Amino acid sequence: MTPDQISTTIVDVLQALVADGSVTLPDGVPTTVTVERPRQKGHGDYATNVALQLGKKAGMNPREFAALVQTGLEASDGVAAVEIAGPGFLNITVAAQAQGQVAADVVAAGATYGASDAFAGEKINLEFVSANPTGPLHIGAVRWAAVGDALGRIFTMTGAEVTREYYFNDHGAQLDRFSSSLLAWAKGRPVPEDGYGGQYIEEIAKDVVAERPEVLELPEAEAQEIFRVEGVELMFAEIKQSLHDFDVHFDVYFHEDNLHKSGAVTRAVERLTELGNTYEKDGAIWLATEKFGDDKDRVIIKSDGKGAYLSGDLAYYLDKRERGFDRCFIMLGADHHGYVGRMNAMCAAFGDEPGRNLEILIGQMVNLLRDGQPLRMSKRAGTVVTIDDLVAAIGVDAARYALARYSSDSNIDLDLDLWAKASNDNPVYYVQYGHARTCRMMENAADLGMSLPTGPDGGFDPALLSHPLEGELLRALAEFPRVVAGAAELREPHRVARYLEATASVFNKWYDTRECRMLPQGDETPGPINEARLMLVAATRTVLANGLALLGVSAPERM
Repeated sequence: MTPDQISTTIVDVLQALVADGSVTLPDGVPTTVTVERPRQKGHGDYATNVALQLGKKAGMNPREFAALVQTGLEASDGVAAVEIAGPGFLNITVAAQAQGQVAADVVAAGATYGASDAFAGEKINLEFVSANPTGPLHIGAVRWAAVGDALGRIFTMTGAEVTREYYFNDHGAQLDRFSSSLLAWAKGRPVPEDGYGGQYIEEIAKDVVAERPEVLELPEAEAQEIFRVEGVELMFAEIKQSLHDFDVHFDVYFHEDNLHKSGAVTRAVERLTELGNTYEKDGAIWLATEKFGDDKDRVIIKSDGKGAYLSGDLAYYLDKRERGFDRCFIMLGADHHGYVGRMNAMCAAFGDEPGRNLEILIGQMVNLLRDGQPLRMSKRAGTVVTIDDLVAAIGVDAARYALARYSSDSNIDLDLDLWAKASNDNPVYYVQYGHARTCRMMENAADLGMSLPTGPDGGFDPALLSHPLEGELLRALAEFPRVVAGAAELREPHRVARYLEATASVFNKWYDTRECRMLPQGDETPGPINEARLMLVAATRTVLANGLALLGVSAPERM
């Protein structure tokens, strides 16, 4: 019996109480109620504060209200006992039969276990990474590669239609500095003071010259343009390859330059003008963002007629909305925190709802440690640590898991020595090993001629899973759908990682307990209890695999 099923049962009891006149609820019966795991053992399997929430509304003492709900719950299938605690909490103990049925439900659902319709019908644009094509992906961008892709997987699991989008910044002064750096290296000159350094500049410059040997004989401006076009293409191809190797794939690569060439900026300004949210001053066009919560109004078209920095954002946001996206997420680094206010004001100026139609997520810094000391630069990139450096140090699985394991709004220090270990101290190894153990156990069962029970109710007796640790493991497995829904609602993939570690820990405790052995011992023949425990192992394997898949991490069968 899952928490959602208990919630539904409580709602059914409330509806029956209202129908027979036992209680009156002026606001009607809620569609769901809160069901949680008790903090203390001995307080049942689940607890609810529904009586505290609704008692006064019904004109009753909460404990009196709780007593009515208690009677209804005790008569419900799958509920073994209900106790009233404190001012009106209800502690619920689930019958072993109903608890054990969770294992069969998980196995039957397979790869879809954990899915919901929480975001069904939502068309989501998820923009992340979007690093400038002026150098390899640095560690800050890699954090969003892991978190953004995991969030996309979680949104999809909860029913949304997700488009992963990379905003390709191929318009602006940074590309002039990039191309001038390439040209300088090719001509044997020092890189400009505000240019880009690192071995990769040398590599790309060599490739451009090899492809276009005549470039060095051309006038400076013409040569620089060739280095810009060819260099950006080479750099972006490398970025795409690095992301591909990191198992992050985008549905759309959107070129910023197209916004300016297509007239999209002009259309966005015209739309905002029609809405009465622009004005002219000092020969420039301003967006009245202050009235929408920004700290000041913003120039969008400068006095020389060129678009200001914000103009591209206006056009890009409007383009996304015109493509039919209900929700637009933008994932940015900590250095863009001041950007949030103006973007939300821009959203409101279009008549949309910040936090609903546009949501900006900020990711904090990532520090890499080796031998206890900060790792500050790459041999190739010169000034930053790159995605390829991280993968070379600890592998894709560990890198993705490590970056998604922590709340994005907190700084993280990743100990490369720890994440490279093949030991239980390494969180991703611990979870993956748990999955591999379930696979090995099922192989051993197959060698003894055992197979998963089948039938209308799972083909086994779920009441046999009555050991306290079996109940604890079943309750952990039952939590998975709520963990996934919570990770989507709060935009926090790290909740999945922490859940997996806790669940693997419960499974290992169960595995190490002599009274809970799955396989028959000695000359014993497999019996009903062995079949029931085989189903529990299969359910654990399913949940660990599904959770790792949400993080983009493999679930190996052997380690």
